[in-house]
Amino acid sequence: MEKMKLKLLYSDLKPDIEIIEKELEKALNSTSHLLYDASLHLLRAGGKRIRPLFVLMSAKFGNYNIEKMKYAAVPLELIHMGSLVHDDVIDHSDLRRGRPTVRSQWNNRVAMHTGNFIFGRAIQYVSHIDNPKAHQVLARTMVEICNGEVIQIEDKFRLNQNIKDYFRRIKRKTALLIESSCEVGAVVGEVDAINARHLKRFGYYVGMSYQIVDDVLDFVSTDKELGKPAGSDLLQGNITLPILLMKDHPKIIEFIERASKGEVTEKERMEMLNIVRKSDAIKEALSISDQYLAKAMKEVEALPNNPTKKKLKEIALFIGKRKF
Repeated sequence: MEKMKLKLLYSDLKPDIEIIEKELEKALNSTSHLLYDASLHLLRAGGKRIRPLFVLMSAKFGNYNIEKMKYAAVPLELIHMGSLVHDDVIDHSDLRRGRPTVRSQWNNRVAMHTGNFIFGRAIQYVSHIDNPKAHQVLARTMVEICNGEVIQIEDKFRLNQNIKDYFRRIKRKTALLIESSCEVGAVVGEVDAINARHLKRFGYYVGMSYQIVDDVLDFVSTDKELGKPAGSDLLQGNITLPILLMKDHPKIIEFIERASKGEVTEKERMEMLNIVRKSDAIKEALSISDQYLAKAMKEVEALPNNPTKKKLKEIALFIGKRKF
């Protein structure tokens, strides 16, 4: 239902998003049946296509041409997809959006090669773009995502981290890719420098809000809604904002210690979820998300008036208030 609402918000871009969807499937074609099947498995698991959407919408403030823009939108989604495959290996995840992950359907080795293959395809698509700045932005983004993946491993079950550590991590994990989607869309769409900066900052703030909401939903949603066990982040050792805001709680400390040893029972998981849901941490985390969202709105306000400006606001608000 929530996904349908999002699609309604960008219904005017539906034909162009369908072009991107077909191009993504084309991009994943491989002489290796195994790589093709694994990549297609991930693509068909669905997704909100937020990153291509922001590429296209940013270009609407300049010279918009879908045949040109697809070479910017497709690699951004491919980078996102490749990072998901790697994340699932790092987190030992068996489910994503209610479907088996590549690593659980095949194995870790196939998953890592699939992620690398998808990254390679992203680089091939970028080669169609003439502007070197777009190449520089995407190269920096891929480097930072890889740095972020390793930092996430280093931070697992580490309780002595602070909120700044968390913000740096989610910047690399999520915000940077959404920021880059807006920036590359602006660059390829030849948006003037001032408005390109507003779009880039908008992407960063929306990305930060997006990930904080995602981390809250991991605790407050049901297993069915998430398509995986609620509280999976903490079970896998990822200390997110709600937990950082209540990390001195003795029961949470005890839970993290047991989770690090793989000793958590189903009863303990439900008890942990109950503690987090009843705490002030959820409200506090959402308040911080709202602060980022307010900053994103300021950047949109500075953009010139056109129909896309209103759409950017609506989609940003939807992302910040979503329930899925």
